Amino acid sequence: MNAKRGADDSTTISVSRVTAMIRGALTNAMPQTLHVLGELSNVSRAATGHIYFTLKDSSSELRCVMWRSDASRLKFDMADGLEVVASGKIDVYEPRGSVQLYVTRVQPQGVGALELAFQQLKEKLAKEGLFERDRKRAIPTLPSTIGVITSASGAAIQDILNTIERRYPKVRVITKDVRVQGDEAAREVASAIREFNRVAGAIGGVDVLIVGRGGGSLEDLWAFNEEVVARAIAGSRIPIVSAVGHEVDFSIADFVADVRAATPTAAAELVVPVLSDIVAGMDGVARRMQRGMRTRLERMQGRLSVVSRSTWFRDPVGAIRRWHQRLDELAGRLRYVLHRAVTERRRRIGNVELKLVRSRPVVVLERRRLKVDRLAHRLLWKIREAIVGRDRQRAAIGGRLLAASPIHRVQSERSRLASLERRMRRGVAALVVRQSNLASAIEGRLVAGSPEQVLKRGFSITRQMRGRGVVRSPEGLHQGDRIVTETAEGEIHSRVVDSRQGELFQ
Repeated sequence: MNAKRGADDSTTISVSRVTAMIRGALTNAMPQTLHVLGELSNVSRAATGHIYFTLKDSSSELRCVMWRSDASRLKFDMADGLEVVASGKIDVYEPRGSVQLYVTRVQPQGVGALELAFQQLKEKLAKEGLFERDRKRAIPTLPSTIGVITSASGAAIQDILNTIERRYPKVRVITKDVRVQGDEAAREVASAIREFNRVAGAIGGVDVLIVGRGGGSLEDLWAFNEEVVARAIAGSRIPIVSAVGHEVDFSIADFVADVRAATPTAAAELVVPVLSDIVAGMDGVARRMQRGMRTRLERMQGRLSVVSRSTWFRDPVGAIRRWHQRLDELAGRLRYVLHRAVTERRRRIGNVELKLVRSRPVVVLERRRLKVDRLAHRLLWKIREAIVGRDRQRAAIGGRLLAASPIHRVQSERSRLASLERRMRRGVAALVVRQSNLASAIEGRLVAGSPEQVLKRGFSITRQMRGRGVVRSPEGLHQGDRIVTETAEGEIHSRVVDSRQGELFQ
């Protein structure tokens, strides 16, 4: 009767209605916000910015979705295998009829979201080589223009400007007011770095940039842990000093920057020297230069005094004439040596020409032709002698071969082979007879011992109906078992009445 009512049209509902009912039941039964602990799996970010993933534990899985508006507030990258606490509400995705957790907030289990994001970005940039020492540049010793990127309302800008004014007031300082805290801070800091690089040539050049802010919590300093700031620092053509927070604070910007300063004040001290120290140093250098020049002048005056007493300064024209005479003597010796060398070369050339005449190709070819003729005559004579000797050897060998003809030996071997063939035929025939007799005897014994012959002699075989196993003892049977007795004329089917009595069959 219930089945008939289930098939009645008045109780039939659509799939959409069922999913709507499930959704309503879940909405009424479940709390508005759930905090679910699980491991991330199958994390994927769609082109629209929504994040789809699965939360799972040792025995269950729950599909989840996080809309773009909520996903944009994530500070860390969601990855498979990460254990998190996802907060949201349970609802039904009606097109598929599946239950999903619509997540609005995700918190890593056991570590803060900002700390995890910091470690993830640090590992990523380290693998790309942005922290390598080889890519970091030195800060100019005496900069003429310094750029400062920080908040104009913070204490850091005053510390930097006061320190620079106190140490090196001659330097030009260009400041760029940016937000250093909040959602837009990282974008403004990165934009300011790129702007300084873009207009540096137009404003007369910028030697170094100071990027930073005063101290605060991890959340307050987070703008300097954003990837956009790190990549702007790495792409800067101007050396950058990172001055974020206090000495104990470390940011991603500190690792990427060319130099890290513990505080904004320390950054100002790094980029400019103390002018009074420079002046004092220059005075010391000037005094050392004066002493050096005075000492060098005295030394040169002494050398000039010694030189002025030499023969060259007393009679320079006479010295030049003596060198002219020496040059004439050397020129004469050179002409004599050259004449001898030319004469020797001419003699050697004459000898070579004589050898060439004797070695003319026509003369050489004629000598070679006569030599070849003599060798050909001797070779022909030797060939004729060899042919005659071979003919004599061939005649002698032919005689010996005729004397040792194999015809007689072949006839003898043929007779011996025929005798062996007859003996082999007789032996094979005898062996076949013996083997046939032996096979007949074995066959008789096998036939006599076969199960069919045993059954014909009045014996029988009892088997269990199930499994066809042979019954060898009543102890293997139980009351009610079906058995088959096999005889020579057929099978007898029986049932066990009592395995302990002699009367077993009915």
